[in-house]
Amino acid sequence: MTASPPRPQVVAHRGASAETAEHTLRAYITALDAGAEALECDVRLTADGHLVCVHDRDLRRTAARKGLVSTSNLEDLEALDFASWKNPWADLDDEAPARDARLDGVLTLRKLLEAVADYDRRVEVAIETKHPTRYGGLVEKRVAEMLHDFGWDQGAGDEPSPARVMSFSFTALQRMERLAPGVRLVQLIDKPREWTLLRRVVGRDWLLGPGIELLTEHPRTAERIAGSGHEVHVWTVNTEEHLLRCLELGVRAVITDRPAYLLELLDG
Repeated sequence: MTASPPRPQVVAHRGASAETAEHTLRAYITALDAGAEALECDVRLTADGHLVCVHDRDLRRTAARKGLVSTSNLEDLEALDFASWKNPWADLDDEAPARDARLDGVLTLRKLLEAVADYDRRVEVAIETKHPTRYGGLVEKRVAEMLHDFGWDQGAGDEPSPARVMSFSFTALQRMERLAPGVRLVQLIDKPREWTLLRRVVGRDWLLGPGIELLTEHPRTAERIAGSGHEVHVWTVNTEEHLLRCLELGVRAVITDRPAYLLELLDG
């Protein structure tokens, strides 16, 4: 009798981002309270050297301002509203939580890691470094330094570090491997041709991070990735149909905007 594959880890994509403004502390606390086992974030460097959790290079979508993250100081970003875009009518909704700059403002990676470290159970963090960037390899250097500060640049005993680093950039992951060889790395993959190029060069212990569309629209590539011997983490899985496909392939982690929903499907 063949054993069932392990249940995949549920990773909150930018927090509980389907219902709450992405990358805010509120989004991550909501995800943790729902039972998410890991949190995913994108990181960028500010002009004054702080790592902040922001996906886009510019501020228009999430802060309604012209300008770039990379040319803004942290103090500039802290003055902006990173939550109203998600629910612009919140002030008229009696059920909406009151705005709180600490919960709804820009979030630094350090504050996110502090929240994870203080939580009452083990929570993992998947950190995506965004490229290209004007700061090049400085992003990975700062991430490695911060993981060292938390003691997360290597595992403890049989348990791996709670942090892993992801990127679409093969070069960035090679850099991270040199800076923090004890941290797990995830090579993100968007298109079949990327796997064709990467399959012979990715590190033996690296994880693979294909998008769900790749797995559903290109079944042959999906089977090859699943059978590659690498652990597979998939983004962004928001429906029951997509979750079932991941289960068929033996995926080990699903990154989702809807952690509560996926946990209910898996455990309910």
